[in-house]
Amino acid sequence: MLIVLICPAEPALQRHALAAHALACAPGPGGADDGGPGTAFDLLRPVVRESWRRSRGFLAPGAIEPVLSFASAELDAYRRDHPLAAIRPVITRLLIEPARDTGLIVAMGDQHGRLLWVDGDRAALASAESMAFVPGADWSERSVGTSAPGTALATGAGVQVSGAEHYSRLAHRVSCTAVPIHGPTGNVLGVIDLTGGDDAVAAHSLSLVQAAVAAAEAELKLAAYATARQPVRGVASGSGPRPQTRPAQETALTVGTWGRDGVELITERGTDRFTGRHAEILALLAWHQSAPGGPRASAAGLSAEALALALWGEFARPVTLRAEISRLRHTLAGTAAALASRPYRLDPAPASDARRVLELVGRGRYRAALELYRGPLLPASTAPGIEAIRAEVSGALREAMLSDAGPEVLMSYLALSEAHDDVAAWRTALAVLPPRSPRRAVVVSHLEALEA
Repeated sequence: MLIVLICPAEPALQRHALAAHALACAPGPGGADDGGPGTAFDLLRPVVRESWRRSRGFLAPGAIEPVLSFASAELDAYRRDHPLAAIRPVITRLLIEPARDTGLIVAMGDQHGRLLWVDGDRAALASAESMAFVPGADWSERSVGTSAPGTALATGAGVQVSGAEHYSRLAHRVSCTAVPIHGPTGNVLGVIDLTGGDDAVAAHSLSLVQAAVAAAEAELKLAAYATARQPVRGVASGSGPRPQTRPAQETALTVGTWGRDGVELITERGTDRFTGRHAEILALLAWHQSAPGGPRASAAGLSAEALALALWGEFARPVTLRAEISRLRHTLAGTAAALASRPYRLDPAPASDARRVLELVGRGRYRAALELYRGPLLPASTAPGIEAIRAEVSGALREAMLSDAGPEVLMSYLALSEAHDDVAAWRTALAVLPPRSPRRAVVVSHLEALEA
């Protein structure tokens, strides 16, 4: 079988992309084309066409400038603590050093599409500054539309984007190849990007970046294995049937929401996922054990009566709770956490990302709160305790967005599913966006649809 590789920089593909831009930016009904059969959109490569459709939900097409997400000091601190810092030497050796004097640059971005490091050819770096392809800039699809870093993160796969295929006209003079990078537990840590001229999207470029990412991921796995092999200190002996593989009390444990029906139990050893009633129990215990001013110690937790009421309200039955607790203990046996009794509590004492969102909102750190917030806590749950947490966190975040958030943060909030039909939030965006912002057209169109 003969496989023909199509280079994104081919003149025909570039002509199709320019025609699609002209159609998207045209006044009147044509400018609202969604890529139906027979249009210029239909001639875009599928990965680009789908990205444009997503991008049009966030931005009007045009010369879109990336947002700078960090002040200088904030960026330095964030980079220092980010997991990608550990694999900088690998990426430098395999990509950055070979890129010098070639017209290519290499960017390392976080899981949100924000560039953390940009290195490589000096002349190319100077040119990239003019389009804000610099450390601290947000190149996610929400911020600039279709680009290799943002689209790679949106699709979870390696992507090549060339010239006019970029949603923002500012990026039309460059081509890019980007590949997501994952941590030892499979979580997305960020993205590695190769940017330059047509060479950046040559047939071998994607394989080159994929190989560098594979080497970096192997380095992270080796480091995680070495850490896991270190002896655990401080585990009490003679304290019952607790397995010796359990971590010491100081092991970090976080309960985080994921998807629409579950939570994650996150430790340095990995991530375990739970759904249904078990997810509700873990979320409730983490919320109460991490209460502000309350001890993050083994004595904090919920009594059997309080936990049953939080799960079933007036229909609570002790025998039902005991059965659920027994099943959850059995499930937790293979994880880094244990479930203690009297009161019920997780050991080690957990952090709650729902509680953390509330704390960040209270401190005015709205961007950080949005980055952590993945939507309402267990939205399908009808447990009274979960409903109360959900209302408190979502309500506090919404109030902050409508009363105090800047344009960029507010637009990020509007991308959440819970804000899709929130007329007040969209009207607030229209009030705070600059008069010439290209995003005003998107907001006006959405409001008209909501109020039709």
